[in-house]
Order: sequence, then C-alpha cells, then structure tokens
Amino acid sequence: MKFSAKTLIVGLVLVAGVALAETAATDANVIARQDLMKSFGGAAKTLGGMAGGEVAFDAAAAEAAKAVLIAGSAEIAAKFEVNAADPGSEAKPDVWTNWDDFALKAKGLNDAATALDASTVEGVQAGMGAIGGACKACHTAYRM
Repeated sequence: MKFSAKTLIVGLVLVAGVALAETAATDANVIARQDLMKSFGGAAKTLGGMAGGEVAFDAAAAEAAKAVLIAGSAEIAAKFEVNAADPGSEAKPDVWTNWDDFALKAKGLNDAATALDASTVEGVQAGMGAIGGACKACHTAYRM
C-alpha cells in the first residue's frame, strides 16, 4: 500500500488539534480525556515523522508509539463514560446520544493501531492512512 502524505497530514491535524482547545478544561474527566488525546497526537507525530521522512525510522520508537495508540484507544470508552459539562470540552453531546457508534469508532482506532506494522518504515507508511482515517471518522462525528 502506498503512503499518502495527504492522509497523514489530515490525521495529524485532527489529532493535534485537541491540544488547542480555546478554553482550558477544569473537570477531571475532561482533562483525562484531553490528556489521552494529546498522547495520541504525540504518537501520531512520531509515526508521521517517520512515515513522511522528516525523522529517521526507529523501530523501537515506532513500536512505542504504536503501543500508546493501542493502549490509549482501548481506554477511550472508559474516559468518555461521564458526560461532564465543561466549557473546555470539545466533545459533542452526540458522543453520549450515539454511544454505540462512538464506541465502534474508538474500536476502529484500536483495530488500525493493532494492525500497524511498526517494524519497517513501509509498514508505518501503510498503516498511517488507517490510523488517520479512524481519527478523522470519530472527530468528524463527535468533536466540536
């Protein structure tokens, strides 16, 4: 599978955008969710830099970033269980009214991260499209 720089950029922008919330959250549940999303942004930046050739490929760093995505994506549903009213939250109310779809999209990120071959730069390149697509699918539906 050929790497698509456009797909990578879209995914990174969507993931990294979480860090740019206009209002700082104060609710512990929202802060935990935002911290989780920031960890995804860091992992995507690591993998995306390698996939795009901006940084040298490092199999150990790629595997560590993959592990962050796998472990974190498995926590998404638990982090969003509480519908906290916080002006710093970027989660749409649809998260809780369409819970099954939201959880399915979270699983989609977990599936994409699990399938990523972090042992080669070609594997990372091939897998980043699915990871970016999973991020975009959820953010389009459930992020303000």
